[in-house]
Amino acid sequence: MAEGTVSMAEVETAFQKFAVHGDTKATGKEMNGKNFAKICKDCHIIDGKNVTTTDVDIVFSKVKAKSARVITFEQFNQALTELAPKRFKGKGKDEAVQQVYGLIAGKDPANAGVTKVAKAAAVDRLTDSSKYTGSHKERFDDSGKGKGKAGREDIPDTSGYVSTYKGSGSYDEKVKNP
Repeated sequence: MAEGTVSMAEVETAFQKFAVHGDTKATGKEMNGKNFAKICKDCHIIDGKNVTTTDVDIVFSKVKAKSARVITFEQFNQALTELAPKRFKGKGKDEAVQQVYGLIAGKDPANAGVTKVAKAAAVDRLTDSSKYTGSHKERFDDSGKGKGKAGREDIPDTSGYVSTYKGSGSYDEKVKNP
């Protein structure tokens, strides 16, 4: 990162990616305070010692317009210019700004702490249809696929034929001997 300068196009691309992060209505031309703090945290401008989240919030409030809640790319550069000497102490202002740009260039918003799908042994045990017993067992075929409506309820035979009626002898008595 010490060699040469970072192109402003890379920094602006990172600005736009962070500006739209988490906001469906954002255009990428303006960034809110939450996303400014996120870009500073994700790109390691906030180091916990020299630059804290409080410093980032104060600088954001300084560079934004009085009634505004967002900053433009020009104001973003101004904010980085104020944060750079704090982050890289003992370096010249221009060199510190270039190092901050180097931290930001080419970065994307990280999704740390995003909920992952739980794949616990208990879940596997509870959803394994081969271990079901009783009436629940009837709802699945041998492969574990559900039978649908046929597995949930008894479907009556509506053919009209009663199997034991003719064979019992009572039919002949009633029809032939009235």
